Amino acid sequence: MENGMIIAGLTLFTILINIPFGYLRGKSRKFSIQWILYIHLPVPLVIYMRYMAGISYYFIPLMLAAAIFGQFTGGRLPIAR
Repeated sequence: MENGMIIAGLTLFTILINIPFGYLRGKSRKFSIQWILYIHLPVPLVIYMRYMAGISYYFIPLMLAAAIFGQFTGGRLPIAR
């Protein structure tokens, strides 16, 4: 049960950390350096948190899906346009 809570918390963290980056990405010109940085900057932090929590690499697809969801949600915020 405790491991499930850690995975759920890390998934929520991944979503929440990617929302502001998705917002910034939504305001950037597509395929610019800023656009690429806003997509990739949160990745090392999520990898570090997963490693420190002792979560297996089997959960990388879940974290990737959470990151994409956070980026998409941040880019769709009405204040982003």
